[in-house]
Amino acid sequence: MIGMTPYRPAFTAALGIFAAVSQHMDAQGIRPPILVGGAAAELYSSGAIATGDFDIVSRQDAFEAALQAHGFIRPSGPGMMTRGWIHPDLQLGFEFVGSILLDGLADLDRVRLFDAANGDQFLTIAPEDLIADRMGQYASGSAPEMLEQARTLFALSKDLDLHYMERRIREETGNDFGVSDL
Repeated sequence: MIGMTPYRPAFTAALGIFAAVSQHMDAQGIRPPILVGGAAAELYSSGAIATGDFDIVSRQDAFEAALQAHGFIRPSGPGMMTRGWIHPDLQLGFEFVGSILLDGLADLDRVRLFDAANGDQFLTIAPEDLIADRMGQYASGSAPEMLEQARTLFALSKDLDLHYMERRIREETGNDFGVSDL
């Protein structure tokens, strides 16, 4: 378990609600969702990388039912995002992005458990996999800013498994990049 230090009230509140949703699913015997993407990067970087939404890997039907049970709504109408959910008290959206963590390439035993400020817990992608994912997005040419995010996460993370991360970066980048590029 990793303790969390509050540094941005809206983000910390969103983590608390996400943790409550996670506990709700766990109490029903459903594997809790895993936080990935920008929110995981913000968490691991203690706010050095900021996000505007929470990307989640989970069982979609159960996750969306748990969101609704915790007051989330799906915005509709012109100019509204249609893929995500929002909570009336938050300025951050939550979006289901898949049911399998990194297409099955990530080692689920490396997923990290965090304590939210409200006492509930939630799961987050391993930092090695998050860095590899950022490198993969960079290598695709679609997100040049991801190289800087990967480098920031690498610089701020401690006790990384460099052998695992090397393999994961190579998988995500078609063998074009490795740890040495960080």
